[in-house]
Amino acid sequence: MTWLITGGAGYIGAHVVRALTAAGERVVVLDDLSSGFAERLPPEVPLVRASLLDREAVDRVLGAHEVTGVVHLAAKKQVGQSVEQPLRYYRENLHGLTVLLDAVVEAKVRRFLFSSSAAVYGVPDVRLITERTPAVPINPYGETKLAGEWLVRATGRAHGISTGCLRYFNVAGTALPELSDTGVFNIIPMFFDRITRGEAPRIFGADYPTPDGTCVRDYIHVADLAEAHLAAARHLAGLPGGQDLTVNIGRGEGVSVRELAALVAEVTGNRTEPVVEPRRAGDAARAVASVELATRELGWTASRDVRAMVESAWQGWRLRHPVAPIG
Repeated sequence: MTWLITGGAGYIGAHVVRALTAAGERVVVLDDLSSGFAERLPPEVPLVRASLLDREAVDRVLGAHEVTGVVHLAAKKQVGQSVEQPLRYYRENLHGLTVLLDAVVEAKVRRFLFSSSAAVYGVPDVRLITERTPAVPINPYGETKLAGEWLVRATGRAHGISTGCLRYFNVAGTALPELSDTGVFNIIPMFFDRITRGEAPRIFGADYPTPDGTCVRDYIHVADLAEAHLAAARHLAGLPGGQDLTVNIGRGEGVSVRELAALVAEVTGNRTEPVVEPRRAGDAARAVASVELATRELGWTASRDVRAMVESAWQGWRLRHPVAPIG
């Protein structure tokens, strides 16, 4: 079968492309390159540069490449930006998904894997977040992901499409330096950015009800996440039409922001003491996944630890910032 990967030239998408192609799956990528880079893709993987809002382009790629399954990653994903630009996020994330699903139904594609997020849960006060934890998103980004799940499942039931929704926790690291995250929106590159500019890393809030007072998060290596997509894609091939699987993708282990800062200091060799700033609105004290369902249903378990995430991310950062401190 042939998989269409939307957003396949992005940070996560490029890792998913490589995981699927390495396993022998045929892949074609659709990406508008607004945040992705064509050079991230293997030369043998076809790239169609187009927006999901361009229905004619979507129809053409589904037909010309005889697509039989879709992995949908293309989306806007900055939480703060979504608060400032909700109309943009609903247009790109939900209307784009509607256009894609419409085309998928018409082309009789029978497998659809959706990139969701732990942001659908909001700020639950639980030790481990399971797939049954109530989904109460607190920002437009999380809302578009939850509504996207609803739309994917409803379309699958109505049209006999096997669907899956993967709720990612905090993605970090890289499989290759050239595939690393180029944004400075997640905590590890934010630490690197401050260090590179000779500034102290920032911790937002140190008075949470956690062992060291800082937020606790579940970090997942992007290479493990890519392997989870491969496992889920193959799982969908065995599901009856109209069936859905929604699973958390994480490690099931919590790491505090202060612990992460200490590890970054160790890896980079820069031991500047972090500065503590006020809490950010909407940050949960603890957000750690239960991964039992993913292990049971997909036969998948994350294998890379947080040190591997930081070390690989630092290699990628150094590739793009050669004047960064040597560690």
